[in-house]
This record gives sequence, C-alpha cells and structure tokens, in this order.
Amino acid sequence: MKMTALALAMAACCTTGAQAQGISDNVVKIAVLSDMSGPYADTAGRGSLEATRMAVEDFGGTVGGKKIEVVFADHQGKADVGASRARTWFDTDGVDVVVDLNNSAVAMAVYNLAKERNKLVLTSGGASDALTSEACMPTAIHYTYDTYAMASGVAHAMLEKGKNDWYIMAVDYAFGKAGAETVTNIVSKGGGKIVGRTNFPLNASDFSSFVLQAQESKASVVTLVSAGNDTINAIKSAKQFGLMQKQTVAPQFMFIQDVHSLGLRTAQGLTFATAFYWDRTPETRAFSQRFFERMGKKSMPSMVHAGTYSAVTQYLKAVAAINSDDGPAVTKYLKSNKIEDFFSQNGHVREDGRMVHDLYLAQVKSPEESKGPWDYYKILATIPGDKAFRPMADGKCAFVKK
Repeated sequence: MKMTALALAMAACCTTGAQAQGISDNVVKIAVLSDMSGPYADTAGRGSLEATRMAVEDFGGTVGGKKIEVVFADHQGKADVGASRARTWFDTDGVDVVVDLNNSAVAMAVYNLAKERNKLVLTSGGASDALTSEACMPTAIHYTYDTYAMASGVAHAMLEKGKNDWYIMAVDYAFGKAGAETVTNIVSKGGGKIVGRTNFPLNASDFSSFVLQAQESKASVVTLVSAGNDTINAIKSAKQFGLMQKQTVAPQFMFIQDVHSLGLRTAQGLTFATAFYWDRTPETRAFSQRFFERMGKKSMPSMVHAGTYSAVTQYLKAVAAINSDDGPAVTKYLKSNKIEDFFSQNGHVREDGRMVHDLYLAQVKSPEESKGPWDYYKILATIPGDKAFRPMADGKCAFVKK
C-alpha cells in the first residue's frame, strides 16, 4: 500500500508539468509595481501593497516551508521607470512575480521583460484589453478588469435605454486609446454612433474646454475613458458647467474612492460596471472591514485592491500545489483550475491570459438612499463573465490556437 501511495504521489507530481523546479532561491518574492504618488495612487498604490501583505499573512507567511517576501516600487506613471525597476527585480533581486501594474503603458513595458525571462505577471491594476490581445504573453494573467469589459457593461446598459449618440472623452495614452476604440466598436454594433471625441493629457489640471466640447456635441451620453483623479475632475467640471443636467455622463472606470471624493450630491445616478463592491456579500464585507482597518479607517477597498488580494492568494495556492515558483508552471496551473473566492465568481483563466469572472452593473445612490459612509452603490445586475469580457476568438493573441 505504501508503494502504491508513493507511486501515485510521484505520478501526480510529474503531471503538474516538467517545468516545475521547486522554490527558486528558497524564497517566493512578490513585487508590487504601482502608482504610489500620482493620479491612480488612491485606487491602487499603498492599498495594493497592503492587500498583497494581507494575502501573504493570511496564507501563513510561507509556502512549501519557504519564506514569502514582498517588495514594492512606484512606477510614477512612466513606462521606462517601471521597466527599469522590473529589470532589476528580475535580473538581480530574484523576484518571481510582479503584481498590480495600474498603468497600461507600464504593464506593456514590463510584459516585454517578463516574456524574455519567463517570469509571471499578474496584472491586477492595468486596464487595456490589448494585454490579452496584441500584447499578450504566455506568462501573464490579466486579472481584475479590462477596457472591453468596462465599456461593454456601461454601453449595453445605456443603449438599452435608447441613448444612441455618444461623445468620448479619453485620456491620451494606451489605456484611453484602447477604451475609446472598444466603446466605439460596441456602440456601433449596438446601433448607436459616436458623434465626437476629445483626448486629454494624463492628470489634466483643467477640463473646462473638454467638457464644453462634449456639451456642444449634444450627445445623449458622454463617456469618460479615464480613471482616478482624471475621472473625478472631469465629473466635477461636467457638474459645474451643467452638462449633467441634460446629458448622461457614463464613466467607463469608476472606483469607490472616486465616489467618496466627489460626494453623493455630485456622483448620484452615475451608472457603470464594477468588478467589486465591498458591501455585496458577507465575504466581501469581511475582507473589506479588515482592509479598512489596515488603511487607518480611511478607505474601503477598490476593485484593484480586492483583485490584487485575490490574485496573490491564487498565485500562492498554485505555488503550494506544484511546489514551484517557476513562471510557466504556475501559469499552467492557474489556467487549469477554477478561481472562486470573495472577489471572483465563476472565474477561470483563458489561454490568452484573461481571467474571466462575473462583473456587476452599479449605480451611485442618492444622499437620501445612503445609510452611512461608504454605502454608495446599488448593484443593479450581475454581468456574466462570458458576456462581459471580449471573446478570445476576437482577440489577436499570437500564441492562442485558432
């Protein structure tokens, strides 16, 4: 009987893949690369670092008897800065996986390095759906959301209400360009039309001219392809100039920190897709209250924070299961197993690296509807993952079998 058990154990080990090599350097090293000081710092930044540390602590601080270490850096919103830090991590510091990457241009630069070195990247903050299309790579998993899913969720909701003429305000870099292209395609296929578009610089200081152009278009929907401070300032400007009285402002990316900053008087009625809401289930509340305490009772978790915790936890489960931190081997395991936790329902990783899971259509409550601080969303509907995310067949991922 002992020999049979031993033989079965050896067979199970071998079937996890010939690439599994054990724990490199006797430590599992996780690197958080995020915007720690710029426009996206509140929705990722320190919160992503704390979420990663929480995941490591909840896992016990070790895996396979080996210590888990967490390091971090600020990419400053610059692809060259992010790439330089990732190169040092990979080549000198023994980092096994990079998480967050809440800037698509930074993510793409890191992807190129990780591909050369067979390192795993868990993009829990970056948004461009090109990360599972033209920029895809075998050892990258795009985890929380993407431009296609966020645009799809809000566009279908607005089109169903008969709002067919759209104006796009997009941040002028990879994320904004991908989102603008996506919403254009979805609106066109849904029978609507794009009547105008404005691109604005990242971290713009003045949105008045952009808002006035959108107002002059008389479009039924003005959609914002932006995040963080850019979204907040654009909505404030839209409110100031009276745009929101006659036109619907539909942000493609809205975070709970944005609503908190705007206040319910300004943000009420905004409708958008979200990957996470802290008060949706007992499990989301339990995680979120712990996170809230860790953040000095200043912020509930964003969808990036929750996605980062989930991604790191699933990564550590994979490392434990195959007793290896080898990038290709861990990726193979994650693509072969369902991902179910407080963040991910009906989750699985496709061949192109897209982690597919359910999203939610949310609407901001009025001040009268809110029962207290951070009670901001009404969840209107669940958007099944296979409806929310772009079909793999429609992508341009080079290594996906056609």
